[in-house]
Amino acid sequence: MKNILITGGSGLVGKEITKILESKGYSVAWMSRSPQSQKSFLWNVEKNQIEPEAIEWADAIIHLAGTGVAEKRWTAERKKDILESRTQSTELLYQTIEKANKRPSTFISASAVGFYGFNTGTNLVDENSLAGSDFLAGVVVAWENEVKKMEGLDLRTVLLRIGIVLSEEGGALSEMLKPPVAAPLGSGDQWMSWIHIQDLARMFVFALEKTTLQGVFNAVAPNPATNQQLTQAAAKAKGKPYVGIGVPGFALKLVLGEMAAMVLGGNRVSSQKIQKAGFEFEFPDLEPALKDLF
Repeated sequence: MKNILITGGSGLVGKEITKILESKGYSVAWMSRSPQSQKSFLWNVEKNQIEPEAIEWADAIIHLAGTGVAEKRWTAERKKDILESRTQSTELLYQTIEKANKRPSTFISASAVGFYGFNTGTNLVDENSLAGSDFLAGVVVAWENEVKKMEGLDLRTVLLRIGIVLSEEGGALSEMLKPPVAAPLGSGDQWMSWIHIQDLARMFVFALEKTTLQGVFNAVAPNPATNQQLTQAAAKAKGKPYVGIGVPGFALKLVLGEMAAMVLGGNRVSSQKIQKAGFEFEFPDLEPALKDLF
């Protein structure tokens, strides 16, 4: 396995995975609507276009593409885009792989802990837990169902349900630390299942290289934290002032609309399955992870 094709390669996670793969001697290409300096192939999901050569070049595909869920307010149009950017891109890949003269052997896809629902309380959920019934859970279920069709093409298929990604360059952590003073959201008691960006990228590479790995795995660190714990620890690591008075839930609902449920709820998610498969975290604990980032 030498040639690795990545969708969503220019994003936060895709760039980190690319760095690791290239340092290990893999040849990496991205799927892109406007191919530039990075080795890339053209695709346009809206127009159902893809370069067939991309699939025949690839020994494995890492599928990360999807519209961000927390970047804009959830209008009806935005929700449609969040869903279809995931399901239609996966379907396009499936159709192209099905017709290809040479198929990749492995398909590794991002998924999300949103599968379990906006708020699972204090229960520790694992890969066998039921799906939630809210909007994001429905998106993840539909997305995973499209990915699982790859198994019918004899591709080893792995799905990584990603938690809150900690990175200094973007994502939830940057948003939490934007205000002059850091404060928990709502009660602050809601669980946040986080993962350091490097551990997440390493997990994708682990899934690529461990050829016996198949199925669904939670991509979260072993020790989740509450919103208050994470916010306070992040503020300390960043050197920002922190107040323990939570931003009221009604205010968040006014600003964020339906999306507020995503930050007012929480999930306490188990990482046991991926650890039992042999993955070792560099950052299993929150404070060392934040210290490394800042």
